Amino acid sequence: MLVFILLVVLLQPLNTLSLNQEGRFLQQAKLGLSDPTESLSSWDPRDDTPCNWQGITCDSVTHRVTSLDLSNSQLAGPFPISLCRLPSLSSLSLSNNNINSSLPNDISTCQNLTELYLSDNLFVGPIPDNLTQLSNLRVLNLAGNNFSGNIPASFGAFRRLETLTLSGNLLGGEIPPSLGNISSLKKLELGYNTFSTHMPNQLGNLSNLEDLWLSNADLVGPIPASLGLLGRLVNLDLSLNGLTGPIPGSLTELDSVVQIELYNNSLSGELPSNMSRMTNLRRFDASMNELSGTIPTELCGLPLESLNLFENRLQGTIPEAITRSPNLYELKLFNNKLSGEIPSELGKNSGLQWLDLSYNEFKGEIPKGLCEKGKLEDLILIYNSFSGSIPENLGDCQSLSRVRLRDNKLSGSVPEKFWGLPHVYLLELSDNLFTGGISPMISGAHNLSILLISKNQFNGSIPDEIGTLSNLLEFSGNGNELGGSIPETMVNLRQLNKLDLSHNELSGGIPLRIQGWQNLNELSLANNSLSGDIPDAIGSLPVLNYLDLSTNYFSGEIPIELQNLKLNLLNLSNNKLSGEIPPLYAKEIYRKSFMGNPGLCGDIPGLCPETGQSKHQGHLWIIGSIFIFAGVVFVVGVAWFYFAYQNFDKKTKKGIAISKWRSFHKIGFSEYDIVDCLKEENVIGSGASGKVYKVVLGNGELVAVKKLGGDTGKDYASVHPDRDEFEAEVETLGKIRHKNIVRLWSCCKTGDCKLLVYEYMPNGSLGDLLHSSKGGLLDWPTRYKIALDAAEGLSYLHHDCVPAIVHRDVKSNNILLDGEFNARVADFGVAKIVQGAGKGAESMSVIAGSCGYIAPEYAYTLRVNEKSDIYSFGVVILELVTGRLPVDPEFGEKDLVKWVYSTLDQKDIDHVIDPKLDSSYKDVIYRVLGIGLLCTSALPINRPSMRKVVILLQEVGAENKSNSVKKDGELSPYFHEDDASSQRSVME
Repeated sequence: MLVFILLVVLLQPLNTLSLNQEGRFLQQAKLGLSDPTESLSSWDPRDDTPCNWQGITCDSVTHRVTSLDLSNSQLAGPFPISLCRLPSLSSLSLSNNNINSSLPNDISTCQNLTELYLSDNLFVGPIPDNLTQLSNLRVLNLAGNNFSGNIPASFGAFRRLETLTLSGNLLGGEIPPSLGNISSLKKLELGYNTFSTHMPNQLGNLSNLEDLWLSNADLVGPIPASLGLLGRLVNLDLSLNGLTGPIPGSLTELDSVVQIELYNNSLSGELPSNMSRMTNLRRFDASMNELSGTIPTELCGLPLESLNLFENRLQGTIPEAITRSPNLYELKLFNNKLSGEIPSELGKNSGLQWLDLSYNEFKGEIPKGLCEKGKLEDLILIYNSFSGSIPENLGDCQSLSRVRLRDNKLSGSVPEKFWGLPHVYLLELSDNLFTGGISPMISGAHNLSILLISKNQFNGSIPDEIGTLSNLLEFSGNGNELGGSIPETMVNLRQLNKLDLSHNELSGGIPLRIQGWQNLNELSLANNSLSGDIPDAIGSLPVLNYLDLSTNYFSGEIPIELQNLKLNLLNLSNNKLSGEIPPLYAKEIYRKSFMGNPGLCGDIPGLCPETGQSKHQGHLWIIGSIFIFAGVVFVVGVAWFYFAYQNFDKKTKKGIAISKWRSFHKIGFSEYDIVDCLKEENVIGSGASGKVYKVVLGNGELVAVKKLGGDTGKDYASVHPDRDEFEAEVETLGKIRHKNIVRLWSCCKTGDCKLLVYEYMPNGSLGDLLHSSKGGLLDWPTRYKIALDAAEGLSYLHHDCVPAIVHRDVKSNNILLDGEFNARVADFGVAKIVQGAGKGAESMSVIAGSCGYIAPEYAYTLRVNEKSDIYSFGVVILELVTGRLPVDPEFGEKDLVKWVYSTLDQKDIDHVIDPKLDSSYKDVIYRVLGIGLLCTSALPINRPSMRKVVILLQEVGAENKSNSVKKDGELSPYFHEDDASSQRSVME
C-alpha cells in the first residue's frame, strides 16, 4: 500500500508536465490575463493537448493549434504575446474584450497569421509599423479602440490584405497615399476617426475594392475623381464629413455600386448627368448638402430602392421617369425648392413605403396611386401648395402609419375611411381648407396618438367615438367651426396630455368626470360658447400647467381646487364668473387672468373700471384725507428706512447682498424669503457645482434652491472652463415651458453667490431612488412612465427648441421625480445650444458628462450633438430595466452597456432584468430593453432620434402584451439577440 501511494505522488508531477508545448504557451498567455467570467476555465494544465479547450481549433491531422477565438470573454490585461509562439496559428480573435495595452512590435513574430481581429478593446498608442511583416495577413481589424497617431505609411506594402478596418479610433494626420498600393484590398473602413485631411487620389488604384467606408472622419476638400475607377465598388459611404465641391461626374462610371452615401457634407453644384450608367444603384443619399439644380431624369429610371436628397437647394420638378423605378420604396426630397406637380404614376409601379416631399413648392393634387401596392407607411407633404381633396382610395391604405399634410391648400371633406385607418398614429391635417365633419369611423383608428386638425373649416359635432381612442395623446382642433358639446366619452382618454379646441363654436359645459385626465398638460377651450360651472375636478389634474377658458359663458364661482395646480398660464377672462377669487390667484400679477368678469371686481384692485359715482366718492375721500395721509407717509417712511437699513446691514454681514433678482413664472415670493433659509440643516444635496437647499416659504409652499459659488463653484469652473453653469441654467430653463423639464422659478445673482430657485421635487432623483433601499417603490409601470416622461422632455429640447439644445449630462441623477413620480429633466449647467440638430457636431473644449453615460464618440472626439444625449438616455433605460448602476465593480472594467451586451451574447436575457420587477411585464420590458440598446448603438448614426424614441416608447405602452413579442425570448422588432454583437461593434 505504501508503495502504491509513493507511485501516485511520484507520477503526479509527470501528469502536469504531460501538456504539450503549445498548451504551455497558451497557459502562459492565460496567466497574463484577468478572467473575471472564467471563460478560460476549460484550459486545464493536466490535459495532454489544448485542442478541446474553449476557443481552440486544431488541425485534424497535425493536432496543432490553427485558430484561437476568445472574443466576447471580458478578458483584461496586456496583449498575450506568447500566442505568437504557436507555429501554425493562422486566425486570432480577441475582439470585444478589455485588452488595455499598446500593441507590441513583437506581434510581427506571428508569422503565419492570416486573420487578426482585435476590435473593441482598449488598445492605446500607435499602430506598429512592422505589421506588414505578417506577409500572409488577409484580414486586419483594429476598430473600436484608442489607437492614436497616423496610419503607418508602411501599410502600402501589404500584398495579400483584403480587409483593413481601423474605424472608431483616435487616428489623425493624413490617409497614406500608399494605401492605394494594396491591390488585393476589398474592404477599407476608416470612418469615425479625426484625420482632418483630404482623400488621397491614390485610393482610385484599389481596383478590387468593394466597400469604402469613410464616414465621420473629418475629411475635407473635394471627392477625388479617381474614385470613378473603382469598378467593383458596391458600397461608398463618405457621409458626415466636410467635403466640398461638386459630386464628380466620374462616379457615374461605378456600374457595380449599390449604395452611395454622401449626406451631411458641404457638397455643391448639380447632380452629375449620366447617372443612368449606375444600373445597380438602389440607394442614393446626398441629403444635407448645398446642391442645386434639378434631379436628372435618368436617375429616376434606375432600379432605386431609396432616394434621399433633402436639405439641399434642388429646384425644378420631379421627372415623370421616376415612376419607372420598380424598386423605389423610399423617396425623400424634403427641404429643397422643387416645384410643379407630383407625377401621377408615382407609386403605381413600385411598393412605395416612405414619401417625404415636405418644405418644397409643389402644387396640384395628391396622386391617387401612391398606395397602389398597399405598402405606403409614411405620407409627408407638409409646407407645400397642394390643392384638391385627399384621394378617396387612400382611405383603403391600411398600411399608413404617419400622415402629415399640414400647411397646404387642400380642401373638401376628408374621406370617411381615412379617419379610421387602423395603424395611423399621427394624423396631421392642420392649416388647410378642409370642410365637413370628423367621421364616427375614427373609432377604427386604434393606434392614433396625435390628431392635429386645427385651422381648417371642419364643422359639425365631435363624435362620441373619439372617446374610444385609448392611445390619444394630443387633440388639436382649434380654429375650426366645430359645434355641439364636448362629448362625455372624452373623459375616457386617459393618456391625453394636450386638448386644444379653442376658437370653435362649442356649447354646453365641460364634462364633469375629467379627473381621469391625469396626464393632461394643456387644456385650451377659449373662444367658444361654453357655459355652466368650471368643474372642481380640474384642480385634481396633477400635471396641468396651461389652462385657458377665456371668452366663453362660464358662470358661478372659481373652484378653490385650482390652487392645487402649478400653472404657467391661467386665463379665465371674459366669462360670467362671480364670487371670490382663490387666494393664491387674488394678486395683481393675475389681474389679466380674470378681466371681463363683472362678478369678480372686488378681489383685485383695478380689475374692473369704476363707475362715475364711485369715482366721485373716491375723490371726496382722497381730498378729505390727503393731509392725514401725508403725515402717515412721513412717519412710516422714517420707520421703514430705519428697519430697511438694519435688514440690509444684517444681510450684508451675512455676505449675501441681493443685487439682481429675476423671475420666469408668476411667483408669490421674493429673494428675501429665500436667503434666510439657506442653512446647513436645510441642505438636501450637494455636488461639483454647489449645494441644494429645501426651502419652506411663508405660505407653506416648497422650493429647491441651488447655491453656486464659493469653493464648490471654483471646483466646477475648473472642471468645466468652457461653461458658466449659472448662465447656462438661466439661458436654457428661463425660456423653457414643458411638463417634463424642471421649472426654474427665479434666479438671483450676487457678487460672490448665485441662486437658482426650482420647483421642489419630493421624490428626489431617479438615480438616488432606483439604487437605494426604496427602489422597490418603482414598479414597472412607474419605471416605464418615467422613461417616457424623460424622453418627451429631451425630445422637446432636441426638436421643439429653436435653436436645439443638447443637455450633455443626461443621467438618472438628473431626472427628478415629483410626488406622483412624474419625471422632469434637470440640471442644465453644461447644456449646449446647437445650430440645427443633426447638422454635424460641435467640438467642445472638455468632456462634459458622467462616467458610464458618455457616448463613445464624444469621449474620443469631444464632438457633441443630440446623438450624445440619446446614448446617455439609453443608459438610463438600461438602468430602469436592470436596476443596476451604470458603473459597478461587478462589471470589472466594463460599464452597464457592455455588461448587458455580453450577457445577451450568452443568451441569458432574464439575467439582465431587475429581479424586483413583476415577471408578468416581461414582454413589455423586453421591448423597452430593445429601445435602450438602439439608443446605445456604438455608431451615432444607428441611434434613433429622441422624437423616434418617444414614438417607440408610446407604441410599447399602447400595444397589447400578446403583441409585444413574437415569441418568448425575442426582444422586439427593433432588436434581436443576433444583433447584439453588431450593435456593439463600431464596424465589424
